[in-house]
Amino acid sequence: MITIEAQSRDVKVNPKMIRKQGKIPAVFYGRGQESTPIAVEKAAFKKAYETAGESTIISLKTPKGALDALIHDVELDPVLGVPIHIDFYIVAKDRKIEVDVPIEFIGVAPAEKEGGIVMKVMHEVRISALPANLPPHITVDLSKLVDMESQITVGDLALGDGVEPMVPETELVVGMTMPHEEKEEVPTPIDLTQIEVSEKKGKEDDEEAGESAEAEAKE
Repeated sequence: MITIEAQSRDVKVNPKMIRKQGKIPAVFYGRGQESTPIAVEKAAFKKAYETAGESTIISLKTPKGALDALIHDVELDPVLGVPIHIDFYIVAKDRKIEVDVPIEFIGVAPAEKEGGIVMKVMHEVRISALPANLPPHITVDLSKLVDMESQITVGDLALGDGVEPMVPETELVVGMTMPHEEKEEVPTPIDLTQIEVSEKKGKEDDEEAGESAEAEAKE
């Protein structure tokens, strides 16, 4: 199990000062657990997060002891995209939890040889399971897409023992589609006769206006 060391954090200390020390402000909470401010090493968290994501149980070593937790929420800097705050959710081993588990696509779809394009509709699926049964990801084999009518739904996924999908089994995960051909727009030909008529009409109007002005001047 992946382990993350956590230290007590004084909420009176400006979070910017904590980040300058190479740490990330965080908090852990859960059923029967009071919300507690902590701080974790930035480098250690980044390494653990890349491996565990938000769907794998980790061991959070706190001053109160080791706790089973999920990385529940990671707030990122809007400019730099680096973590600036973390929420850890403490789980109970005997209670099911709901999480979004990422889908990992493998293989090649034979239907692509027919000119088709793989259409990935879902990239994660929400499941319910005991903490010990949570899969880090769900694998989907694209080689099952043998023709243009082939598709894989939630009901086709191998979720593992004790894992229940929280979305309808008929939901499409991945299928095939044909590429859309872009029709080249043919420019509408210009009607030169209409331009000639318009120009002739404009000249006639100018001549009439000139004659009218000349008549008024003579009066």
